[in-house]
Amino acid sequence: MSSTASPPKQPPVFNLPNQLTAARLGLGIVLFVLIENNQWIWSIVVFALAAFTDWLDGYVARLQGISSTLGRTLDPLVDKVVICGAYIFLMRHEQAGLAPWMVVLVVSREFIITGLRSFLENLGANFGAELLGKLKMVLQCATLFAIFLAMYENNDVFNWARDIFIWAMLVTTALSGLQYLWKAFALLNKRD
Repeated sequence: MSSTASPPKQPPVFNLPNQLTAARLGLGIVLFVLIENNQWIWSIVVFALAAFTDWLDGYVARLQGISSTLGRTLDPLVDKVVICGAYIFLMRHEQAGLAPWMVVLVVSREFIITGLRSFLENLGANFGAELLGKLKMVLQCATLFAIFLAMYENNDVFNWARDIFIWAMLVTTALSGLQYLWKAFALLNKRD
C-alpha cells in the first residue's frame, strides 16, 4: 500500500496579515490625499498607523505561522507604494526640502531592487533583505516623519533635523542599492 503525501495546506489568501497589508495600501491613499491638502498632523498620524500595520502584519504572520506567496510579494510592494508615493507627493512642496533627483533616487532604487529580487528569486536564489536595506527603510520612514513635522512647524530646528534625515536617508538608500546590485552580480556570476 503506497501513500502519497499531500501538498502542504496553503493559508487562506485573505488572512489577517494580508488584510493588514491591504489596509496599509488604503492608508497610503489617505496619506497622499492628506499631503496634497497640506494636512501635516493627520499625515503624521496616518503614516504612523501605516508603519504600525507594517510591523503588525509581520508579527501576526510569524505568530500564526502564516506564510503565503501573496503576502511575501504584496507586503514589500505596498511598502514601496506608500513610501515612494509619499515622496512623490511631497516633491511639489518646496518646504519639504526634496529636489526631484532625490525622489528619483528613492523611487529608482526601489524599482530596480524589487525587479532584481523577483528575477533572482524566480531563479531560486536567496535575495532577502540585508541589514543596510532595513536601515534604509527605517531612515526613509524617519525622514517622512521629519518632513511632516517641518511642514507643520516651519522653524530652523525642524528644518535642520529634516535636512539631516534627508541626507542620511539618501546616502543609505544609495549604499543599500549598490549592496544589492553587488549581491545580484555575484549571484548571477555563480550561475554562469
